[in-house]
Amino acid sequence: MNFTRWSARLPGTQRRAAARDDRSSVPAARAEYARPEGAPAQLDDAAPEPSGTDTAEGLPGPALDDLSAREILGRLPAPVALLHGPDHRVAYVNDAYEAAFGPRPTGVPAAEAMPELDRLSVLPLLDQVLRSGTPRTVKSRRTTEGGSYTVTCTPIAGEDGVLVYAADVTDHAEAAERLRTSERRHRETAVTLQRSLLPQELEQPDDLRIAATYQPGGTDAAVGGDWYDVITLGAGRTALVIGDVMGRGVRAAAVMGQLRTAVRAYARLDLPPHEVIQLLDVLAAEIDASQIATCVYAVHDPNEGQLVYASAGHLPILVRDEDGTVQRAADPTGPPLGTGGWVHTSGTIALPPGSTAVLYTDGLVERRSEDIDEGVASLARALAGAKGSPQVVCDRLIRSLGVTAEHDDDVAVLVVQHPARTGANAELFHNAALDLLGGIEAAPRARAFATGVLTSWRFPVELRDLGVLATSELVANSLQHGTPPMRLGLRRTDRRLIIEVTDGDDHLPRRRQAEPADEAGRGISIIASIATSWGSRRTPGGGKAVWCEFALPQ
Repeated sequence: MNFTRWSARLPGTQRRAAARDDRSSVPAARAEYARPEGAPAQLDDAAPEPSGTDTAEGLPGPALDDLSAREILGRLPAPVALLHGPDHRVAYVNDAYEAAFGPRPTGVPAAEAMPELDRLSVLPLLDQVLRSGTPRTVKSRRTTEGGSYTVTCTPIAGEDGVLVYAADVTDHAEAAERLRTSERRHRETAVTLQRSLLPQELEQPDDLRIAATYQPGGTDAAVGGDWYDVITLGAGRTALVIGDVMGRGVRAAAVMGQLRTAVRAYARLDLPPHEVIQLLDVLAAEIDASQIATCVYAVHDPNEGQLVYASAGHLPILVRDEDGTVQRAADPTGPPLGTGGWVHTSGTIALPPGSTAVLYTDGLVERRSEDIDEGVASLARALAGAKGSPQVVCDRLIRSLGVTAEHDDDVAVLVVQHPARTGANAELFHNAALDLLGGIEAAPRARAFATGVLTSWRFPVELRDLGVLATSELVANSLQHGTPPMRLGLRRTDRRLIIEVTDGDDHLPRRRQAEPADEAGRGISIIASIATSWGSRRTPGGGKAVWCEFALPQ
């Protein structure tokens, strides 16, 4: 047992030359120390006469070779204990040990005399140290007295004993705990901000069934900027959004909130998807050019049976057909938001009745051990067998991809179902259309057509009359200000009546206050006063659509 390595820590000592005689060895220093029965000779209480080594104060002081092992251990500021035999009987504890844990009787097994070793998880290590002859360490364990210690158990060669050395790391442990508490509060703040910026309740369009899931990363992962949204655009059309800010913490959540708010504002303009993404790209660069974001903005029109989308560097939309076949949207139509200098385009993917679309962020499919395309393929396989309501599909996809509460990244999933309507439910959904030909005589034909259709749909008389009046005003507005081709469309769902007129002119109408002497300019005001809502948009092929809605009595 060599204590030379402690010499640099003891006041008034210095190393002697390596060629000194054997009287510096531990066995020579052990003589008359009282020991328990069966224990080896212990550390001598008496030290040899001091040598001429000077202390820091200029007075003679003992050198290392002049100290007994007992004195060396006694001068250590850290708790030290010497245990002997297979039952680890206490042979010696120094003053620092007694100051930390109280006096300990010698000759008693450590399991009985030293309960602190049990609390520090040291007792199970003692047998391992004796058997293997290898030191073992437990780090930063807390005692009932409130202190924290790192304890090292070292075998004593040839002595069938174990030296237990405890380093007080209370200050370090408390600092680490304060840091963990601060990080936990920071994460909780980011999660709270993130959740508050997400939709508290998803809008549910007439023709779609939608569910979404957001799961923050585990406690070791900083919160990211994943978000989703559902925006009803009017006339039965719905915008679906999902995005991911490439950052962490409160800053990423704040940027996400700004982008989500901007998307909702741009969506109200009823622009094509690529134009919305183009506006977002400019805004993202202005908010923070260092934080890149990906996003998909898609629009569903029940009359077209497809999703028109624009993707700024985001993962592809997946669509499961009614027979279980999974289609994958084309590659992103542009780079991530904030990169600038790119003209985005729109793409399409079919969403027929009976199909299910999934929009998601990279936390669902990205793993360090595999390429992200493999993760997307795994998601497609899971989606092929996922049936049930949108929320059930969400939960199944999360489980199938192995996402747990300790996942290392945020996950956002948006599931959209276009149900196939059959039986009595199908009777609540109807479409009717009429091409407006022949000039001004198209107006009476449109009124007659609307009267017949609304009567066949068994609407109350009051609602039918309002629908015919709205049809007359919309058609008259189109005949006066629009250009051919013109078309009248009527649609009913289980919740509303939708009337829409399209023409070839792209100038959007606006509501204005007509003067008493004006002979025109009141059509849109009449529509706004009688309908539940109204709006207009430019159509992709050129031209415009003007529409209004009436809520059906429940």
